[in-house]
Amino acid sequence: MDIDNLVHMANQIGEFFSAFPDQEEAKSGIANHIHKFWEPRMRNLILDGIDQQTLPTLMPLVRHALEQHGHGLRPKLATGTA
Repeated sequence: MDIDNLVHMANQIGEFFSAFPDQEEAKSGIANHIHKFWEPRMRNLILDGIDQQTLPTLMPLVRHALEQHGHGLRPKLATGTA
């Protein structure tokens, strides 16, 4: 999976939501869209890039959305007894 492509897609989502007058609503919308439509591997890869600060071309609005809502985007680890 190409991180540059994920950043491009995330920025496209950010462009759409940047038109929202309420920036908190925009950030929530970005996070919700990524949660609904991106598979867990994709979400983990972009969140890891944010954690490692290796995504300089990511729009600030998208970065803030993922930093603020990232905890809900990471897949839950399966728990159970083996």
